Amino acid sequence: MGNRSVSKQAALWLLTGAMWWTQSIAAESLPSSAVETPMAAQRPLDQPQPLPGLGPSAETIKAWQDRKFGMFIHFGLYSLAGGMWNGRRVDNGYSEQILANAPLPPMQYEALAKRFDPVNFDADAIVALAKAAGMKFIVITAKHHDGFNLFQTALTPYNTVDGTPYHKDIVKQLADACARGGLKFGVYYSTIDWHHPGGNTYIDGNSNPITPAQEAFNVAQLKELLGHYGPIAEIWFDMGKPTPAQSAHFAETVHTLQPQTMISGRVWNYYGDFAVMGDNSEPDVSVELPWQAPASMFPQTWGYRSWQPRTDLPGKIRENITRLVRVVSQGGNYILNIGPEGDGSVVPYEAQVLGGIGQWLQRNGEAIYGTRKQPFASLDFGYATVGPHAIYLFVAKLPPDHRLHLPGVTNTELGRAYRLGFPQATIDVQHDADGVSIRLDSLAGWPKADAHGLNVDAFMPVLVLPLKSPLHVRPTSIAAAPDGRFQLQPAQAEHYLNYNGEGYEAPATLYKLVWQADAQAMDYTVTVDYSPLPRTARLDLWIDGQRYPLELPGEVGTSAMAHQTVHVRRDHAAHPYTMQVELTPPSPFEQGTPLPVTIRSVELSLMP
Repeated sequence: MGNRSVSKQAALWLLTGAMWWTQSIAAESLPSSAVETPMAAQRPLDQPQPLPGLGPSAETIKAWQDRKFGMFIHFGLYSLAGGMWNGRRVDNGYSEQILANAPLPPMQYEALAKRFDPVNFDADAIVALAKAAGMKFIVITAKHHDGFNLFQTALTPYNTVDGTPYHKDIVKQLADACARGGLKFGVYYSTIDWHHPGGNTYIDGNSNPITPAQEAFNVAQLKELLGHYGPIAEIWFDMGKPTPAQSAHFAETVHTLQPQTMISGRVWNYYGDFAVMGDNSEPDVSVELPWQAPASMFPQTWGYRSWQPRTDLPGKIRENITRLVRVVSQGGNYILNIGPEGDGSVVPYEAQVLGGIGQWLQRNGEAIYGTRKQPFASLDFGYATVGPHAIYLFVAKLPPDHRLHLPGVTNTELGRAYRLGFPQATIDVQHDADGVSIRLDSLAGWPKADAHGLNVDAFMPVLVLPLKSPLHVRPTSIAAAPDGRFQLQPAQAEHYLNYNGEGYEAPATLYKLVWQADAQAMDYTVTVDYSPLPRTARLDLWIDGQRYPLELPGEVGTSAMAHQTVHVRRDHAAHPYTMQVELTPPSPFEQGTPLPVTIRSVELSLMP
């Protein structure tokens, strides 16, 4: 709102906010025995540990991961504009950021609030739509970058209750509807606010620093959201470039009020409880921590765009089924956005897409919910997940020989395979030296290709392989040279990355390298070649889960490479098929800690 003087109404709101703030502080002064104060769940020592403080339990994290599929809702004043201004299409950027992208005079944009009356917003109908789509949770934009609030807040009248003819709390309506419908509820919260004095300047990439006044404003609103709307399953922070202290302040505020709320990684500086991929992006490396892939119906926008082409409905349904399966097969959760129109109604095309996904999930949901990621590096026919009692195979492309091959499956007793939903027609699973295979030509009722893409049920059918014993998969391994040595290069390793550092544009950093070596002897000498730092560094070498701490001397003279050697011993009981070689920072290490040096190679030599 620029440098306009504070009006009497604004002064009243500031006073009300101060009174609410005092009440909140009093609530926080309760004896510690009166509130639940669990610490964040710990992880294995070769994985990043949560930053200090309260946090979700292991049970909460597992329940969050088991949900797999949810609904994002981008809704606000920008929905009323619909990507248009003064009869002109605004196409440079997301439509929910039209205030900055057009750009628009702030006063003209704020005037939209006087016309914002989403009489067709039906929270129960949206919950019913999400459930029909197979979604298990909903997250709505309580406040986006424009600073307009879909909830009643004592901090500003710029909200749906006090600043529009609608006079209703949309966040409250949806929270209550989710509670009635049995869905988990979450809120999106932008830490940048173009409406807030001192924070109303657009910066490329939305990497705005957070002023102290904005920090206090955000914390006060977080207390409202976490204190007035029942259990919040997750809070989806977004954008801005807070300092580490500010990220810690936001996370601590949330977890003090609701320790089991999952915080998105876009709180930044590694304070999130789950990592968030880039918009409409998925990881291309292994991810150990809980993570989520956010997706919009159309990559061009998240908020409603009136002139968005909406064609090829079957193709859009197939696209999102594929993205859901791909994300879940990698161990992540998929959150798919809808952008309601300015009157609150759901775009019919988007409802139809969700209906198509739901139709597919009615038959195949068993292979999605409560599963874990596939133990295979890749599959030539599609994807896989693993449930408590079965392996699920998603057939995206039928191989020419109509055989589905699972490499590395060994010492595992499997039942007869069948198509999910048709347990009466079964087929034997064939074991061979390299794994197991299933010949689909012998399976009755396998669906034929649908040339027109109209039959969603025939798209990406799922084959079930019942597990009659624990699943064992031999990893793809690196062979030894003729003299028995292994020369392990970084390019051959699985790379594990830290996400959600200083801001959206901050690159992911490497924290772990993992190799699988076909090493059958018991004792080896391991030599780690690295680029030395000016000072001594520490690194952990892990062999089959056994930790070997290393001291890495710093630069000596002008040498660009140094090495450190240690004797190690295999643990065939822990890793019977391959030697697992890992490099991590010295444990225990916190989220965000990178590998301290650049690794050139790792050599394994037989002990003399």
